[in-house]
Amino acid sequence: MTSDIPDEESLDETPEEAEAYRRLLREQKLKKGLLIVNTGTGKGKTTAAFGLAMRARGRGMRVIMIQFIKRGTARFGEIRSARELGIEVRGMGDGWTWRSKDLDESAELARAGWARAQGVIAGGEYDLVILDEFTYPLHYGWLDTTEVLAWIAANKPPMLHLAITGRYAPEALIEAADLVTEMRLIKHPFKEQGIRAQPGIEF
Repeated sequence: MTSDIPDEESLDETPEEAEAYRRLLREQKLKKGLLIVNTGTGKGKTTAAFGLAMRARGRGMRVIMIQFIKRGTARFGEIRSARELGIEVRGMGDGWTWRSKDLDESAELARAGWARAQGVIAGGEYDLVILDEFTYPLHYGWLDTTEVLAWIAANKPPMLHLAITGRYAPEALIEAADLVTEMRLIKHPFKEQGIRAQPGIEF
C-alpha cells in the first residue's frame, strides 16, 4: 500500500514516473530490517521514535526501547503509555546532561547499556529495537562508532528494524543508515516566551 501524499524527493516526478517506480518496487518485493536515525538539535527525536514504536506494536510487532540517558525509574508520560501498550522500555542511564560532574560514571553506564543492547539485538526476540539517545555515547567517544557499526553489520538479524535517536549523529552512522531524519529547531516556547516544560506535552 502506498501513500497518496508524495515524498519531497518525488515532487519533481511526473505522475506516470512516480507510478512506474511504485510498480517496480511492488514487483521487486524488497524488504529488509531498516537502520533508522532521528537526529538534529530540534525537539521530537524520541517522540518520533515512540510514534514508530506505537505503529509497530499496532501491527503486532515485538518492540523494545533502551534509553541511554533516562534512568530506569523514569515515569514520563510516553513511558507510561508505551508500557500500557506492551512496549518494553528500559532506562539504562543516570539522567546526565552536558553539565554533569561525573561523566565517567555516565560513560560506564553507557557501555553497560550497549552490552545489554547487543544481547537484545542479537537475541532475535524483537522486531523493532530503539536505542534512544544512543548518539551521545558515540559523539562523546564513550563507544567507538566504527566498532559499533561493524558489530551491527555482523550481528543484527536481517529483518530486525533498529532505530537510533539523539543529537550529533556521527557521519559514519548517517552513511550506514537507511532512513535519516533531522529535527531542526525553529521556535521554542521556553526560549521565546519563558514557558517551562509542561506535562503531557514535553514529558
